[in-house]
Amino acid sequence: MVVIQTLLSVLVVSLISFVGVFFLFLKEKNLNKILLFLVSLSAGSLFGGAFLHLLPEAASEKGFTLTLSLSVLGGILFFFIVEKFIHWRHCHIPTSTQHPHHLAKMNLIGDGVHNFVDGLIIAASYLVSVPVGIATTIAVILHEVPQEIGDFGVLLYAGWSKTKALFFNFFSASLAILGAIIGLVIGSGSEKFVLLIIPFAAGGFMYIAGTDLIPELHKECQPKDTFWHLTALVLGIGLMFLLRFLE
Repeated sequence: MVVIQTLLSVLVVSLISFVGVFFLFLKEKNLNKILLFLVSLSAGSLFGGAFLHLLPEAASEKGFTLTLSLSVLGGILFFFIVEKFIHWRHCHIPTSTQHPHHLAKMNLIGDGVHNFVDGLIIAASYLVSVPVGIATTIAVILHEVPQEIGDFGVLLYAGWSKTKALFFNFFSASLAILGAIIGLVIGSGSEKFVLLIIPFAAGGFMYIAGTDLIPELHKECQPKDTFWHLTALVLGIGLMFLLRFLE
């Protein structure tokens, strides 16, 4: 049952890669406003997932140990390294002359690594419990929507056709399935793997929300925009809080 739930979750996450095509006909100004609302929602869900689900679960057996702290820091350092050395970051604003991105291939490589790790994290979360798996999947999905729209924009800006961009974006996203399969295989035979990957995931969620998403929101400081960003941020946290009642 856990295998089916995990694979269905990562399949949904992979299919999110097609969401970019639905936003092609929006004006750039309107698209940016929608994206920043989604970014706020994503940041809230990632913070909520880390602090309300992953960390409490990781600390439930042996408490907040040094190993747990090091695993959280490991997640933060891992995503820092991915961004630093693969020249990729979680930017959620479509590429334009005013907002350039890195090369399309580098973006795909970085996104592929990230999606593979997402698969590992989702698999490990379901091995802990179904509610934790659902909460983690929702946090990942809410983050992937604006991320995939941005990625699709990068590929189009690089001169790729819509068909080619959709195909390669989906291929990159589908690495989550491979990550999930490997996570299930390793996690089923090693309880230690699950105990380490959960706080590692929490660290990754905190890094993405704190260093990539929140700074995007500070680029729009009008009172009205700030109100909606704060509202979406609280909604994301609130959604993760409500999911606590499934446990």
